[in-house]
Amino acid sequence: QVQVVESGGGLVQAGGSLRLSCAASGRSISVYHMGWFRQAPGKERELVAVISASGGITYYEDSVKGRFTISRDNAKDSVYLQMNNLKPEDAAVYYCAASAKFWSVLLNTKSYDYWGRGTQVTVSS
Repeated sequence: QVQVVESGGGLVQAGGSLRLSCAASGRSISVYHMGWFRQAPGKERELVAVISASGGITYYEDSVKGRFTISRDNAKDSVYLQMNNLKPEDAAVYYCAASAKFWSVLLNTKSYDYWGRGTQVTVSS
């Protein structure tokens, strides 16, 4: 069993930056692929970025490519999402999640086994 807790959300002006953190406990996350998701009001939860268990492979949703960076520190059981040049459309609750499934199915929200409660990101225009 893995527990994940997100932090680092807040209010930022458009063009600004935030760094989200995801701290895991209960079991080492070194065997899990880790993803960041977001959900805006009235919208479905969507995948933002994924990083492989080793950290060697990453995936980004098209709208965040070049602006967001996912990283991890397995020694600290932590995952991060650096968000730069934030836009109003990035505003959402951001969730961290862990998956033990194959990389090929990680675009599917249902492939994740453990979820945090989320952290709110608000971007003012």
